[in-house]
Order: sequence, then C-alpha cells, then structure tokens
Amino acid sequence: MTIEALIFDMDGLLLDSERIVQRSWESAGNELGILHMGERIYHTLGMNAASRREYFAGAVCADFPHEEFTQRTRQYFYEIVEKEGLPLKTGAKELLSYAKKEGYKLGLATSSRKEYAKKALENSGVFAYFDGAVFGDMVSRSKPEPEIYQKACEQLQVFPQNSIAFEDAPGGIRSAHAAGLHPIMIPDLVQPTEEIRALTYRCLKNLAEAVPLLRELK
Repeated sequence: MTIEALIFDMDGLLLDSERIVQRSWESAGNELGILHMGERIYHTLGMNAASRREYFAGAVCADFPHEEFTQRTRQYFYEIVEKEGLPLKTGAKELLSYAKKEGYKLGLATSSRKEYAKKALENSGVFAYFDGAVFGDMVSRSKPEPEIYQKACEQLQVFPQNSIAFEDAPGGIRSAHAAGLHPIMIPDLVQPTEEIRALTYRCLKNLAEAVPLLRELK
C-alpha cells in the first residue's frame, strides 16, 4: 500500500472540542426549555450546519429555533474555551510534524465552518501544517456522504486509495470509506461498533500511535 496523503477530521480528532460542544448544547437547550440537548451530539457527529438543521427539525420539533440555539451554543462554547482553552488531542502535533517531515501531503476534512475551524487550528498552532482544507460550508452533502473526502483528495491531487483518513466518529469513517480512502479511527465520544470496525483500516487509541504505523507502511 502506497500512502501519499493523510487527511484529518478536526473536532474530537485533532482538537479536544466535542465535550465542550456537548456542554454548550446542554446549556443552550436548558435556556430554551429543550432538555437533554447535550445527548443529541451523538446523533450529529460529522454533520454540517445544514444537516444538523434537518436533524433537529425531525428529531426534536418541526419549529426548532435553530438560529437562536446556534447563537447561544456559540456564546457558551467561546466562554468555555476562553476560560479552559481548546487543547490538541494526544499525539496531534507529533503526528503532523512527523508526517510533514516525511513528505506526506496533509489535508483537512472538517464539517465545521471555515471561520471557526481556521481560527481554532491557528490558535492551536497547527493550521500551517496543512496543504489543503475542505470545510463544512464548502460541501452540499456532509458526512457520512463521501463528498468532503472526494474534494480533499482533489485538492491534494492524490488518489483516494493512496490516502489515509483519520476520524473519531462513525459518520466520518463511513464518509472516508465510501470515498475510497483507508480510514483509521481514533474514538472520542463514540466507540466503534463491529460494523464500523469492518470499515476501518485500523483503530488506534490516539494519534501518537499513528507514527509507528506510518513507519511500518514505508
């Protein structure tokens, strides 16, 4: 197997952000009188804003106050980040540094908006590692559809079969697999089922474990 590119999800994979998002959803939901919104994150991991809007309208209520909920969750999210920071996940910088040094093309495939994602990665000191980036507001069909990974490969000018996708959630694994990449899962909030394991090339505990794996593949 010849690997030329590594393509990364962001939230819950590079950045330890999913739990902060979950807390902000819970707080915003409570303010709006909608209980247990924090639990909804398990159903929306990997979705972009348009897909989440559809999910909330169907699963919560048809007139779900999406704009108000989004505004409040962002407020809570940034308040938490300002107080506690937004740390990188274990091994993130180590892997990115190693991969860059070894000449891999590095891509980003995140369902988050460009404005938020770029700022978050710049603040964490890792955005400059990437040779290409596809954001959630650049695709019409979010994960688990393959579009985001197809675009990421096009950006990097690599074939999917020569690329590894790093993901933390089932939707991302399905997306990468459908696009023809080799998915590696590093679980965050959700553990893989047998179905998801069957779609992965490997399942690792953290990003640091990917460095010896890449050495094996050389």
